[in-house]
Amino acid sequence: MDLHDIGVVGMAVMGSNLALNMADHGFTVSVYNYTPDLTEKFVKERPHDHITAYYGLQDFVSSLKRPRKIMFMIMAGKPVDSMIDQLIPLLDQGDILIDGGNSYFGDTRRRYEYCRKQGIHFYGMGISGGETGARRGPSIMPGGNKDTYSEIQPIYEAIAAKASDGKPCCTYIGSDGAGHYVKMVHNGIEYADMQLIAESYLLLKTVGGYTNSEIANIFHQWNQGELHSFLIGIAADIFAEDDETGGQVIDKIVDAAGQKGTGRWTSIEALRQGVDISMITAACNARVMSNLSQRHMAETVISGPEHKLVKGEKFIEAVRRSLYTGKIVAYAQGFSLYRSASETYHWDLDYGRIASIFRAGCIIQAEFLNKITKAYEKNPDLENLIFDQFFLDKINANEESLRQIVCLAVQEGIPIPAFANAMEYLDAYRSPRVGANLIQALRDYFGAHTYQRTDREGTFHHQWHEHYEK
Repeated sequence: MDLHDIGVVGMAVMGSNLALNMADHGFTVSVYNYTPDLTEKFVKERPHDHITAYYGLQDFVSSLKRPRKIMFMIMAGKPVDSMIDQLIPLLDQGDILIDGGNSYFGDTRRRYEYCRKQGIHFYGMGISGGETGARRGPSIMPGGNKDTYSEIQPIYEAIAAKASDGKPCCTYIGSDGAGHYVKMVHNGIEYADMQLIAESYLLLKTVGGYTNSEIANIFHQWNQGELHSFLIGIAADIFAEDDETGGQVIDKIVDAAGQKGTGRWTSIEALRQGVDISMITAACNARVMSNLSQRHMAETVISGPEHKLVKGEKFIEAVRRSLYTGKIVAYAQGFSLYRSASETYHWDLDYGRIASIFRAGCIIQAEFLNKITKAYEKNPDLENLIFDQFFLDKINANEESLRQIVCLAVQEGIPIPAFANAMEYLDAYRSPRVGANLIQALRDYFGAHTYQRTDREGTFHHQWHEHYEK
């Protein structure tokens, strides 16, 4: 029996499409699912000469070339641990397990160490692009043992999306949980990007008074320029989509957005690492607020301003500039978190290379990412993306538009948490005073937490006096 190049566990949407992608590129693939029904359905409906189905785990493992390469496309959490425990007794030293699901990076670090002690190499692999990406070419973020990456590199670089310069959107990220960490923050940036787009829509619709058809044309025009991206493009399609019952589909969708947790994980990690990613956190909170049933009651009891329409090309351009500036801040915050994680976990992340693999295949793919790649190629030690001259010039050129849009939205009572946090982040960064001296004085007053002085070196505590009756 000819042995196969790789095995895929999990025949749901992502696993089956990745298996087909691998097979299309000439790799022989063994497939297995915990319940045989999915495997039977897959091979019946989507047969491929390079794919062989197995219904027993031992037969599945025995069908693979050594070192065996087995990819999991199963639910994150306990199912991954269970599959590892089932496989390890069937494996040999040096075999490779690859988790391609949306696992928490801390779990991946734990699994990496557990497998290492068993002589097995474990990779946590971030994959972005959804069903279409899995089938036609996703963005792939592998993290694990660098010395064995060459064993899986040919397969994953072959099936990955290709950027406009022909380079695969797949690169070795770093050790243990680095791949899943990078995917986690990618998703956090995605949350912020989508929130900015939603706020732009809300402004055009509510303050601008534009129809869905007009907004579709506006987004289509934006997608021809510097905002060119997957999300802007599909947003234009959404606004143009008619519903079979009349009107547009967008107006029939309940105003509530779900989330699977990766954005929330990103915010939690940022708090642990002491990095400001307020836009990403605001985007997570916006989804939380969208699902509050009390919004219906609040609408009837909390007063707000009456909307005055503001139309015209200047307004549209101000929204576009604000969206682009907010996008810069979202990526600046995300890449600041990458920088902190690289130091915290000793991953030696290549920020330019990370940006380059987001250029195609993934949800946040955008023309914009070429600029980020170039920024880090020019200065790998760039402390914050906003200090790159290209992005700095854009921020300074667009800052007035962002400020106008934020002020207008506040006056009109339009919730714009992402735009507002973008403005607050920039203002906090550039401001010579942020009021923290008073916060530190308060901390010293009630808790003797000490403070530093502007006029001399050292750490000080003041014996504060009561001047007023409390």
